[in-house]
Amino acid sequence: MTESFFLPLGDGRWRATQHTTGPWDERFQHGGPPSALLGGVVEKLRPRDDVMVARMTVEILGPIPVGDLEVKADVVRPGRRVELVEAVLSADGRAVARARAWRVLRTDASPVPSQHRQAPPLPERARGVEAGGWIDGYLSAIEWRFDRGHFTERGPAAAWARTRVTVVPDEPLSPLQRVLVVADSGSGISSELDLRRWLFINPELTVHLHREPVGEWICVDASTTISPGGVGLATSVLSDVEGPVGVGAQTLLVARR
Repeated sequence: MTESFFLPLGDGRWRATQHTTGPWDERFQHGGPPSALLGGVVEKLRPRDDVMVARMTVEILGPIPVGDLEVKADVVRPGRRVELVEAVLSADGRAVARARAWRVLRTDASPVPSQHRQAPPLPERARGVEAGGWIDGYLSAIEWRFDRGHFTERGPAAAWARTRVTVVPDEPLSPLQRVLVVADSGSGISSELDLRRWLFINPELTVHLHREPVGEWICVDASTTISPGGVGLATSVLSDVEGPVGVGAQTLLVARR
């Protein structure tokens, strides 16, 4: 396998590699890699050093195939202090994901420390991701170090993660991409019901950042709430080794398999 999630085909077209494969169906991607691809496109569109992406929402419009994709992007609301960028991911002429990101001006405002809970220390060793009937691909493209919980356990979980591959060849991941590639796993590591009997479908991922992370490691400290009627919400505190950097959230459809 190649050592990136996507291979360039030119003119905004990309080919997904096996590293993008989600755990449930070898035909479709996990949400992390395409979110990171869209994040990179957002950052490169009319780039500015004086802004950062403070919020990005990825609407997942349908299953994203492990195949050829096309990305188009535009600044839909330009501005000196805030601007809104949109990027659309398509497969076979059909939009499969749409990202909208607010880029916010960097200023000299006085900092106020985050009130979110601090991440647990980075464990010295990784805990293996057992097969458990899952399809490999994305799961092995990420190095996971769990402080509590696990994919195979129910309840809240906190995992440190770093990518073993790049998003695209010969380009290091940006801080935004490092967050996006793992933030979509919040619902997966903090499931409250048996994954063999229940589906957890998230049609969107929203990440808010108050600063850009440093280093390779991102901690996803996640919990899931499920209310009567089957609507769920997975929320994550996202941190680097220096402390919290933001939060992630996923709306969930919870239904029997």
